[in-house]
Amino acid sequence: MNKRHLLQSFLAASALSFGLAPAFAQAPTPIKFQLDWRFEGPAALFLHPAAKGYFKASGLDVTIDAGNGSGGTVTRVASGAYDMGFADLAALMEFHANNPDSPNKPVAVMMVYNNTPASVMTLKKSGITKPADLTGKKLGAPVFDAGRRAFPIFAKANNIGAVNWTAMDPTLRETMLMRGDIDAITGFTFTSLLNLEARGAKAADVVILPYPDYGVKLYGNVIIASPKLIKEHPEAVKKFLSAFAKGAKEVIANPAVAIESVKARDGIIDSKLETRRLQLAIDTVINSADARTEGFGAVNSGRMSLMASQVSDAFGTKTRVNPDAVWTSAMLPPAAELNVLTKK
Repeated sequence: MNKRHLLQSFLAASALSFGLAPAFAQAPTPIKFQLDWRFEGPAALFLHPAAKGYFKASGLDVTIDAGNGSGGTVTRVASGAYDMGFADLAALMEFHANNPDSPNKPVAVMMVYNNTPASVMTLKKSGITKPADLTGKKLGAPVFDAGRRAFPIFAKANNIGAVNWTAMDPTLRETMLMRGDIDAITGFTFTSLLNLEARGAKAADVVILPYPDYGVKLYGNVIIASPKLIKEHPEAVKKFLSAFAKGAKEVIANPAVAIESVKARDGIIDSKLETRRLQLAIDTVINSADARTEGFGAVNSGRMSLMASQVSDAFGTKTRVNPDAVWTSAMLPPAAELNVLTKK
C-alpha cells in the first residue's frame, strides 16, 4: 500500500472515530415537501422533526413549504414540483378518480388525521342546534373547503334538505358568519373556532357539529408521496416516515415546545394561539378514539372502502375511486415506532 492509500485510510478511520461522515459518504436524498396550509399549529408535526434534525440524521435533505389547500398539494406532487405532501385523503381520492390516465398519481403512505377535522359551525343566536336545522339555511365556505366538498355525505347521513351555498375567500369565512351574512360555515374545527374567537365570538356561543360525531367517519389528512419517489427511493420514504413518527410523538407529548419550530418559520404567529390550535387538532383528529383503535399511521380497509364509495358519489367523480390505488401501508415504520399516541 502506497503513502497515498495509507493517508486516505488514516483520514477515513479518523473521521469515523470522531463520528464524522467520510468524504465518500452518500449524499442525502432531497425531498421537497408541501404542507396543506399555512405555518400554523399543526405544521409543527413536520417542522419539529425538521428542526430537531431527525430528517437530516436519516440521510434526507427535506425542505418544507406552506400550502394553500389540499387540492393544490395533491396537484403539485402529481406534477413533480414536490416529492411528498400533506393533504386531505378525499382530495387525493378525487384526483385519482378524475385523472385516471395521469402517470404520476400520488399515493397516501401514512394516516395522520384519523378523523376528518371538518365540521359545521354556527352561532347560538342562529337557532341551529342539530344537523336537521340546516335545511333551507345559507351556508358559506370556499369552494375547495373539505367540509363543503363532503357536505353531501354529511347531509345524507343526517337527512338534511336543500341548503344555499355562498362562496368566499378563506379569510372572509368567519367574518361573514359573525356579520350574519350567512347562517353557518363549514371548515376545520381547529381553524374556524379559533378564527371566530379572534373576531369576538365566545367559545360558549359557537355551535359545532363535527362530521365524525354525526355519522361521517371520513379519514382526514394523510402524508402522500409521488409514485416516482416510492419506486426510485423507497428507503427514503420509509426513513421520512420514521423520522416523522419520532417527531410526532414529541409534538403530541409537548405541543407548547413543538410550536417553537413553527415560530421559527413564521415569526408573526401567536404562539399561545397556535399551541391551542395544535392541541385541538391532537385531541380531535390525531389522538382520537378511532386512531387509538386502528393504530397511528394505519387505516381500516373496510372504512377506507366506504369512504372511497362516498367520495365517488358526493364529488361526482369521472370514475369510481379505487381504495387500493390511493393507499399503501408498505412504507410504514415498525409498530414500535408508531406507538406515539398517549392514553386518555
